[in-house]
Amino acid sequence: MGPNERRMEIIETLCHRRQDTMANLATEFGVSVRTIKNDIDILSLNHPIETIRGRYGGGVRVMDGYYLHKKYLKPEQVELLQRLSIGLSEDDLKVMNSIFKDFALKS
Repeated sequence: MGPNERRMEIIETLCHRRQDTMANLATEFGVSVRTIKNDIDILSLNHPIETIRGRYGGGVRVMDGYYLHKKYLKPEQVELLQRLSIGLSEDDLKVMNSIFKDFALKS
């Protein structure tokens, strides 16, 4: 398994489990913890991943509500839509809020 295949497997695993330790991922993928840390650094450029410090509760996790292969609004898109939603009719505002619910990451 090459690095890109491993990284895709890691993000799929994290999206399924939501959180795991780097040591566990290293064992599962047969690489060092340092390699997993490097992979997480690269993955975090395109996915909302955060590392958590701690001897027992530490590890890596994906942001709540994030799932692989789902389209999300970028922060600047959310800001624009929020500005545009001011003054909308009640029905249009309901539609706009449904867009936020379906496509905006919860921060």
